[in-house]
Amino acid sequence: MSGRPLVLASASPRRVELLSQAGFGHKVILPQVDEAHDASLTPEQLTVENARRKALAVSRTQPGALVIGADTLVYVDGDPLGKPADLEEALRMVRRLSGRTHEVCTGVAFACDGAVVRELHVITHVTFKPLTDELIRAYHARVNPLDKAGAYGIQECTEMLLDHMTGSFTNVVGLPVDEVAAALRELQS
Repeated sequence: MSGRPLVLASASPRRVELLSQAGFGHKVILPQVDEAHDASLTPEQLTVENARRKALAVSRTQPGALVIGADTLVYVDGDPLGKPADLEEALRMVRRLSGRTHEVCTGVAFACDGAVVRELHVITHVTFKPLTDELIRAYHARVNPLDKAGAYGIQECTEMLLDHMTGSFTNVVGLPVDEVAAALRELQS
């Protein structure tokens, strides 16, 4: 697959930035797909399924290109937290994460010519400080929570929320760069 154009099937500006910072030239095409919301699937299965849908949808329109699809979800007590519908739901989500450890799972799929050629997932464990409603509202006044799984962006105002984490920081941002870069090197060699 050496020399193939690289396409990111994502509307996430954070994924675009992470892939660019990692040195991978690419174009962006927004996938037109319905995401799965099957609570019976594990975090790994659900995020990989949604990543697969995105990568395949774009791959079918980009012959010869290597397409990356990704999906990130926040999980607490086994429940997925997607993007909140409004600020009240955002407050409830972060309140639920307060003082606790949760998982952030990103599934990534690579597709070429309408077929998946590689899949992976990465899980990071994130622990928040105990947070008051006032602190959560102050955070949300500085950071738009409505376009982020779990209603927070770890890369923005981290000191307000984060106690500690175990695993990939870029995974929590939306794309596990080290793992994606390793896969791309293999796929493009």
